[in-house]
Amino acid sequence: EIEGYRTDVKTINTSLLATDWYIDQMKRKTYESDPIPSQMTHSVYAYGNRDYIKHEPILDSVRWDIKDFVNWVASDHPRTKYRSLLEQAGDDPRRLPKSTQEMVFYPTNKIRVNVNKGNVLKSGIVKPEDQELIVPFIDIDLPEGGMTKNQIMMLDILANNDWERPIYFTGGSYAEAEYIWMKDYLQLEGLVYKLVPIKTPQNKENPYLMGRLDTDLMYNIVMNWSWGNSESPDIYHDIETRKNSISFRSNMARLADQLILEGKKEKAKNILDLAMQKMPLDYFGYYSLLVPFVDAYYRLDDTVSAQNLAQKVAFKYRDELEYFGSLTRNEQYMMGEEIITQVERYRTLMEAVLVHEDKMLLKTEVDAFIGAVAPFKNLYGDYDYYTSLTDFVEGYYKAGQSTKAESLVESIVTQYEARFAMIAQLSQNNKNILIDRIKGEILDFQELIFRVEYQGATDFAKGLQARFDQSMEQFEIEEEDLENQ
Repeated sequence: EIEGYRTDVKTINTSLLATDWYIDQMKRKTYESDPIPSQMTHSVYAYGNRDYIKHEPILDSVRWDIKDFVNWVASDHPRTKYRSLLEQAGDDPRRLPKSTQEMVFYPTNKIRVNVNKGNVLKSGIVKPEDQELIVPFIDIDLPEGGMTKNQIMMLDILANNDWERPIYFTGGSYAEAEYIWMKDYLQLEGLVYKLVPIKTPQNKENPYLMGRLDTDLMYNIVMNWSWGNSESPDIYHDIETRKNSISFRSNMARLADQLILEGKKEKAKNILDLAMQKMPLDYFGYYSLLVPFVDAYYRLDDTVSAQNLAQKVAFKYRDELEYFGSLTRNEQYMMGEEIITQVERYRTLMEAVLVHEDKMLLKTEVDAFIGAVAPFKNLYGDYDYYTSLTDFVEGYYKAGQSTKAESLVESIVTQYEARFAMIAQLSQNNKNILIDRIKGEILDFQELIFRVEYQGATDFAKGLQARFDQSMEQFEIEEEDLENQ
């Protein structure tokens, strides 16, 4: 507004949409932006009216057209009020407050939004080349409890827009209601999500990755962002500025990933480099968000960039852990959650290096990681600490450091042996309680042996197998003793 940029866009604060004065503002033209498409008049949404409406499943098997639904909700006909339900049930409505009697209810939470394909294409919501992906309608399941005024108004806008104007959501929240219960029909464009009549099922592995991506469109948007002096060393990067990098980095990493999958490697590299240039690591923090960038650089065979970034992030983690290491034991326990969080974020970074088998980096960084986290063994306990290092056995082997690998294996196996020896002394009832965990730990021990054998250390693996068998015999002897009783 101050810059006079895109004054044709109507920006809506959905929280304020619960107030009548704000709705009134939205129903007026501002600059070049037309009023919101809405059929509800002021008396319908005035203070105290429809602040909350309740669902009563009278027509639960019926799916209403959204326009019929809004007509019902906006109506003051007696049949739409809670009082009529009580009277039909033979109940006396006077036992309830008048506000409850006058509350509007909705008889079904199942509605359908029909798609006007002509308007969708005319307004540019979907590109002509994607028109075959357009669905004829979108079914929405509304809350079974009830809805607030701002949610009602969002449905009012949706019903009366008829796909003539694009609707965007700013993101930042993952609640279904924030996207009018249509999270399967979003398209990420820069920092916002556009409502599109193209179904994109939610990502089961990562539900935070919402919507589809048009990589060419989003690439052009991102490459034309105005960054101001974000990379300047002469300004103070305050906490809010740094927080904003969360969305920028996440969306740029997602775009780069999709570009790589589509074989557009040069564009992916441009996006990664832009993010690193405009949001320097030293100024923006949030180092865990840079792991996808390390991974993407490796996938682009840009090993130098991947190594440089990984080393810089690793240094930041070590620097923080060094500070935590300077604290007293009691202070470390008090800050245990924060310390463990940093350790695990550092571990995630190292796992990215391991996955891409960067032998050069593994030669130095595995030792650096273990050295940095060793002072906090007390926060994990010996067993959890050493077994959590299992992946780094492979890292040592790939770096050609078999002696270090075998030394680490010895430390891990010693913990398994002590663990199983302790469990073997328990009563059978206690063993039964722990049986699922015991099975998992036995499989972990076996997997460690397989990893060693896979790396070609056959003789060492045979020795480990013998120790494994010996540990398992303790359980067999115990079971035989129980059977003889």
